[in-house]
Amino acid sequence: MNAKGIVYVVTKTNMIAAIGEEAWTAFMAKLAQKDKYFSTVIMSITPMPVEKLIIFFDELCREFCNDDKMQYLKFGKAGAKLVLAPDGPYKSFMLTKDLKQFVESVMPKLWSTYFDTGTAIARLENNVAHIKITGLQIKYTYFEYLVMGYFQQAIKMFGKKSSAKRIRSLAAGDEDMYFQYALKDS
Repeated sequence: MNAKGIVYVVTKTNMIAAIGEEAWTAFMAKLAQKDKYFSTVIMSITPMPVEKLIIFFDELCREFCNDDKMQYLKFGKAGAKLVLAPDGPYKSFMLTKDLKQFVESVMPKLWSTYFDTGTAIARLENNVAHIKITGLQIKYTYFEYLVMGYFQQAIKMFGKKSSAKRIRSLAAGDEDMYFQYALKDS
């Protein structure tokens, strides 16, 4: 399974803004010593093995977040905020004004824009967005939080607050990832 390199590029942009270019460069030099993959150029369209993406985020958590892997949730939110912004590369996803269409059509497209494996199915029912992702082999809890945070931020940028809940987890042995977002007006 691959992710598009934009996940890396956006995180790099956010981290440089937070910690500065010098700290970022030092971090990447250490990471490249641990894994040669990170000595290559990663562009927004580069297919990036999800296993490498997980190494990248785990090392970010270890280096800058006291090894708090719940930061994956924040990385997901920060990524969505940057790419879905009015000047972001995926701003067109935010053009729809209908909540049901946004949840049921746009949110699955967000998944397939980033990942080459798995299918996202979404539905809006009684003001709850249900998002299920099937066809994955990645069984890593914190990867699931990255995805959960991204979708929660996308919903917020659409104009709704939400409380997110992970219902099923590949890491826990379920056959899919299933999140619910109880929606409220912003």
